[in-house]
Amino acid sequence: MKLSVLRNACSGLRIHPARPGSRVCGFPGGCPPVGSASSRVILRAAASTTTTSRGASPKLVLNVGGKSREDGGYVYDVSVRDVVQSTKEAMVALHRENPGLQPALAIIQAGEDDSLLDINKKMAGKIGLNIIQICLPKECTEDEILEEVLKLNEDPRVHGVYLHLPPASLTSRVLNTLKPEKDVDGISDLNLGHLVRGDVSKGFVPPVVSAVVELLERHDAPLEGKTVLLVGGEGPLGLALQCLIQRSGMVAVNSHRSLQKQVMQADAVVLLGAQHTEVPPTWLGPGAAVIHCAPALMTDEHAFEMSTQPGIGHLTAAYRMQNVVRGSSRWLQEQQYRAWRLRSLKLQPLTPVPSDIKISRAQAPKPVDQLAEEIGLLPEELEAYGRNKAKVHLSLLDRLHAQPDGKYVLVAGITPTPLGEGKSTVTIGLVQALSAHLKLNSFACLRQPSQGPTFGVKGGAAGGGYAQVIPMEEFNLHLTGDIHAITAANNLVAAAIDARMLHEATQSDKALYNRLVPSVNGVRRFSPIQIARLRRLGIEKTDPGSLTPQEVSSFVRLDLDPSKVTWQRVVDTNDRFLRKITVGQASTEKGQMRETGFDIAVASEIMAILALADGLGDMRSRLARMVVGTSRSGQPVTAEDLGVSGALAVLMKDAIKPTLMQTLEGTPVFVHAGPFANIAHGNSSVLADKLALKLVGRDGFVVTEAGFGADIGMEKFFNIKCRASGLRPNAVVLVATVRALKMHGGGPNVSAGAPLPREYIEENLSLVAGGCHSNLRKQIQIAHLFGVPVVVALNVFKTDTQAEIDLVCQIAKECGASNAVPCHHWARGGRGSLELAHAVKEATSRPSKFQFLYSLEMPIVEKIRTIAQKVYGADDIKLSPEAMANIDDYNHQGYGTLPICMAKTHLSLSHMPDKKGAPTGFILPIRDVRASIGAGFIYPLVGTMSTMPGLPTRPCFYDIDLDPVTEEITGLF
Repeated sequence: MKLSVLRNACSGLRIHPARPGSRVCGFPGGCPPVGSASSRVILRAAASTTTTSRGASPKLVLNVGGKSREDGGYVYDVSVRDVVQSTKEAMVALHRENPGLQPALAIIQAGEDDSLLDINKKMAGKIGLNIIQICLPKECTEDEILEEVLKLNEDPRVHGVYLHLPPASLTSRVLNTLKPEKDVDGISDLNLGHLVRGDVSKGFVPPVVSAVVELLERHDAPLEGKTVLLVGGEGPLGLALQCLIQRSGMVAVNSHRSLQKQVMQADAVVLLGAQHTEVPPTWLGPGAAVIHCAPALMTDEHAFEMSTQPGIGHLTAAYRMQNVVRGSSRWLQEQQYRAWRLRSLKLQPLTPVPSDIKISRAQAPKPVDQLAEEIGLLPEELEAYGRNKAKVHLSLLDRLHAQPDGKYVLVAGITPTPLGEGKSTVTIGLVQALSAHLKLNSFACLRQPSQGPTFGVKGGAAGGGYAQVIPMEEFNLHLTGDIHAITAANNLVAAAIDARMLHEATQSDKALYNRLVPSVNGVRRFSPIQIARLRRLGIEKTDPGSLTPQEVSSFVRLDLDPSKVTWQRVVDTNDRFLRKITVGQASTEKGQMRETGFDIAVASEIMAILALADGLGDMRSRLARMVVGTSRSGQPVTAEDLGVSGALAVLMKDAIKPTLMQTLEGTPVFVHAGPFANIAHGNSSVLADKLALKLVGRDGFVVTEAGFGADIGMEKFFNIKCRASGLRPNAVVLVATVRALKMHGGGPNVSAGAPLPREYIEENLSLVAGGCHSNLRKQIQIAHLFGVPVVVALNVFKTDTQAEIDLVCQIAKECGASNAVPCHHWARGGRGSLELAHAVKEATSRPSKFQFLYSLEMPIVEKIRTIAQKVYGADDIKLSPEAMANIDDYNHQGYGTLPICMAKTHLSLSHMPDKKGAPTGFILPIRDVRASIGAGFIYPLVGTMSTMPGLPTRPCFYDIDLDPVTEEITGLF
């Protein structure tokens, strides 16, 4: 392989590695000398007229009938000068707005003919473009050409590609592999189609065609309505030329056997290629213009004798550069915010409402690339996972960094029953109403569901009825594998911990050091992550042989205390028998047994990091900071100390991209991250929200959902997520149901899997009022603590009476809600949430007075007490000795300024699940206090919270099955 860096005009441009036998090079400037010509035009065509006309690099000869050679040259020189000047002005305008932009033209050629580069390089230098030349072997294959084209297609710094190849190499496959937006010679089918249709703004005019038309229009004799004879113009290039000539007011005529007669009658003759034909000057009429286009890649025996003037490759090159600049300008325009062109999907709701999976399956989703285009995403920002979902690249944030954010709306809820009250359904119904019916840009941002609830009690989390994310099977099962990536990363840390403790317990310092820093091919060196550990230890050395025995011991010994390892393994299944296990029982582990346990995967700190990170670099840093345990000397041990943080980032590099899906009505949804709200912070990712806020635009809406009741998910959204993201909400939608309000008003217990008691299916205004004046009022007050307006959304069930609905809306407004509306999205889709959409639009138009509940500078104990008293309604807190000891450790280690993430039951405002309504007068017990340093919060454990759910007597999986013939899933909800 021969590679040399392009100099001068090519400086600073990345050169693609080429295949063996190819050459990428630059040559000194200089233009071909002007030569004389004979008194006649002799035309010899290439072997294939079609491919020559499409792909040849032309030479043009201008023979102006009765004029002198000097006058014809003047026309040509003026044409070149004017095209260069206008293109330079366009470049200046581009640089004024984008100083860092440096457009480049890439030339792929067969062999090492330097003459073409000389012309194009000189023209590029005048305009200020870069040139890159890729020289392939003279007999290069189609695959070799395609390899280079594909590289250039994906290089954002190359804005034009010129295929200077033999006609036989310009196959349909080659031409149409080249991206049309980089096809500055206008030879791809799509560009030629745009030209024929007259839509020049979307494609490129072939430079040779522009040059011919330019010379015709500059001819002294007015050519308006005059006849232009095209000789040998049967191919695509002739078709393009014919279209442009006719559009310029001239009449284009193709030649036939009576060539002499046609030449004599024509006002201008353009020779594009024909069989051996002589055109004596005596055939030309007075003042007739003759333009001769000859293929540049001809064998010697097919050389041309040219009349009167030198070739006008400079004019063609000038137009080629103009196309590169136009391509750059279009590229920049594509980088700007694009107005949405969302096509909603029509719903035809049925009565009675079918099952969720039947509704989902009855609606055909749009292809995800079509949805992406409708909402202004670029093709390169999308990474498709099948037809219905795709990852979205974070580069979108850079592209739209100057775009104002839309309105930010949080959907929270009152304290739920074990059945859930439909926050996801309300979220989806709201965005369907906003986008599909009010025609306002809106995005839903949802969490990815865990397999635990999906196969346990609660079922999936795609919404329900006619307010769903589709396809719901894909949403609820695996999605794009993010939870699997978290599981793999989490368990890699766990394996690294136990392996490190084993090796330290069974090896000397010297043996550990020799294995941790081995000699490879006689060379011994530290890895970058090991050098980072040395720096943290205060050791500035980089030569492994220079460490003292004490430094070696400090480096190799993490000295983890087995009783203080806080990191557990995870699995995304409700498995109660993994809550406490013993590891290391095999004889090969040499007695290194210890008790540990499993958490459910979504409780992993890595899930919280995924949800709170604002980029790949931030995620890498957070993964490194994760504390996995404490050494015997009381020092925290991190994933970076274990040397595993880089590998974790590799496992998580795709998971950090949000997944794009759609609702039943074709509106966009981001699905990303899935921490539980009772044992974690319970919100979808910061990145999904940020991407969505840019995409919807200033007047759009991003609707995101917080888990469980407002006392849990909403409080953590404000105090943790909003601190991490810097985003500020404009409004809160508080979801309530008559069913849950009756429970809080004194109704009997509600149990999953058991029939609802009679009180919940018959009208009972007393119970409804009791729930409104207790739990609903308290949750509205909690939202007001943060200075955010509240809209109450009553999720209507078919058993609710109109009197109950009216009562809830009335009391909610009396309790301080800015509005309270019934929602019928489950039965009607977005149309059933129009009243809510109007209420949210009105609420977000008011100024928000957002504030945090506590200062991070407050002591850890006081932050916990503030949440307990102001949010939960407790009189005070009671810390266990273990909790107090851990708080002292965290203060000593410098973690005292982190926010608080309470791990508490979601079934009550208190720590007692059976205490409904708005309990008061209780002391909140803090059993333990732990830290997720990578995620960035302290999490107190309230009561007997478990981080591994169990399966009920009759889990959901009893009803889930697969049809082996159709592969359709049944029983999922």
